[in-house]
Amino acid sequence: MGRSQETFSKKENTKKRLQKKKEKEQRREEKRQTGTSPKSKSLDEMLAYVDENGNLSTVPPDPKKLKKVSAEEIMISTPKLEAIEDGDGTRIGRVSYFNEAKGYGFISDAQTGERVFIHINDLAEPVLVDDQVEFVVKNGPRGLQAESVKKLSNT
Repeated sequence: MGRSQETFSKKENTKKRLQKKKEKEQRREEKRQTGTSPKSKSLDEMLAYVDENGNLSTVPPDPKKLKKVSAEEIMISTPKLEAIEDGDGTRIGRVSYFNEAKGYGFISDAQTGERVFIHINDLAEPVLVDDQVEFVVKNGPRGLQAESVKKLSNT
């Protein structure tokens, strides 16, 4: 009996394979006749447009609402931050974080809002969080770093 069941399942699997092969051949023939797949869309159906607000739409934008943009106005990358200097290059900021045990922290620059790294070796005197400080910025190994940090006032 086990043998007839095995033969039956083999016959079923063979039937399924033949059926799939026929379906595939039918799809291939249909594609040859029409030139496209039945699931594919025309180029017009696949196009998407960007409207004046930057949203995607299926309708082309109104030519009257188009704005002329010169190639020079388009920024491809992030512009470099230009150095902002006060006469002697010092900046003022507030200590936003400082860990005495680890010996480092960060200053929030009052003019640019940037976070600048400070190391304990660059301090003229000990600082605490929220102290207003004066400092000079240099490029450190991981970005901007403060040096010659002096406390202005306690708040």
